[in-house]
Amino acid sequence: MSIRSTLLLSACVTLLFATSACSRSTDSTTSNAGGQSTQTSVATAASAPSPLGDLGAFRTIAADVAAKVESGDLPAAKTRIKDLEIAWDQAEAGLKPRAPDDWHRLDKAIDRALAALRAATPQPGDCKDAMHALMNTFDSLQRRA
Repeated sequence: MSIRSTLLLSACVTLLFATSACSRSTDSTTSNAGGQSTQTSVATAASAPSPLGDLGAFRTIAADVAAKVESGDLPAAKTRIKDLEIAWDQAEAGLKPRAPDDWHRLDKAIDRALAALRAATPQPGDCKDAMHALMNTFDSLQRRA
């Protein structure tokens, strides 16, 4: 792995951990005018763009891969998608419990993109389709929040 890839991966993981603390819901107890205690929750949707949390770092890598696929540079796309795979796998333990169904949906879309780019003879159309599906998955998860 190149120094650039290592630094980018480190930045993504750092960003992920920094935002994970912000996207968890917290409970607090307050007193109302009658002196009774009420429990309130801080909505996670206000601080997280999807049920899984901030997926921006992952989407940025995927968008870079998609741009390489669109330009026809499949070898570069294959190399770059490894960064997404590593970052996603490292974040699994923190993301999966938040929204297991969403995590599996996005994981499958990433796996399809990996398979298309790692095929013995990658087909540009298959790679484009897989990357479009992956980007659509990211976008649909963000709209649901």
